[in-house]
Amino acid sequence: MNEAISQAVAAGIEGAEVDVVLEGNRALITVVSPAFEGLSRVQKQQKVYACIDAFIKDGSLHAVTIRAQTPDGG
Repeated sequence: MNEAISQAVAAGIEGAEVDVVLEGNRALITVVSPAFEGLSRVQKQQKVYACIDAFIKDGSLHAVTIRAQTPDGG
């Protein structure tokens, strides 16, 4: 499941480096991408949620924590 989530996010966000830590149906997803440049924290999270929506809808993921930032830490 980690790999499926990572692939979904990487496919949906250009240049994304993705790390997924799963504990049951809870996930911590860390995404670093230049595509987040100029976006607010909420906008960054919305981009990630759009990539994992299918996992949430089918119940594979219940609780998600997203850390989304640009390569320079923004």
